[in-house]
Amino acid sequence: MAEPVHLLHALTIVAAENQDEFDPNDVTPGVAGFILTFVVMVVVLLLIFDMVRRIRRVNYRAEVRQQLEAEQRGEEAGEADGEAVDGGGDRPARGDQP
Repeated sequence: MAEPVHLLHALTIVAAENQDEFDPNDVTPGVAGFILTFVVMVVVLLLIFDMVRRIRRVNYRAEVRQQLEAEQRGEEAGEADGEAVDGGGDRPARGDQP
């Protein structure tokens, strides 16, 4: 079982020895690789800007919703307090007590 592995390893070494030394300029991505990388980078930046814009919009909507709910609760609480003060009739208001 180990013999085929050794044979494969030996063939790989022989094949590597028969190859000429490679030129570093032949293994670079070149102009096409640069252009493709640049395009991918621009697309990613546009996606990031769009995501940030959408997150801000969601946050602003949540803040406005919270403000509206707080105002509504304040109005409801004010109406409830107003009924209690006005409904007493004989009782003096809170600030009128001696």
